Amino acid sequence: MGKLAVGALRAVLVVVLVGTLFVQAGMVWALVGGSDPEDGSLPLTPLRVITILGLVSVQAVLVCVWRLAAMVRRGTVFSHAAFRYVDGVIGGIVAAALVWFAVTAINAPGQRDDPGVTVIMGGVGVGILGAALIVLVLRMLLAQAITRDGEAAQMQAELDEVI
Repeated sequence: MGKLAVGALRAVLVVVLVGTLFVQAGMVWALVGGSDPEDGSLPLTPLRVITILGLVSVQAVLVCVWRLAAMVRRGTVFSHAAFRYVDGVIGGIVAAALVWFAVTAINAPGQRDDPGVTVIMGGVGVGILGAALIVLVLRMLLAQAITRDGEAAQMQAELDEVI
């Protein structure tokens, strides 16, 4: 991955991180201030708490991707240290899916006239879990690459001894 690609990725990560922090601050302000009265149509306090938790999971993924990008830039991504960050990405995505399912459950009673919305929201949650599975498969590929790299280094050492 070139310097331009890593720089562009980092710029996007910073913009998303700042955006999530801004939204979190607004949610915390609304929770603490209680400035807008709830009319009972939507349970705003639980949705705000869930939003804050969901953004924490997004921020965890952003930090892990930042660290992986740094490892790619240094050429050290094919090491066991990368697993910690890949596992963090998987965990963050699963947490985001669980948060989404919580939003779906809170929203479901208001969708009695149109239950298709709840089904669609559930489908989006399954899609988010699918993203976690994709990253899990990529983690397995990383493990295979690290194993092959070790085997290649061992074969190179044996060849060096023969020569």
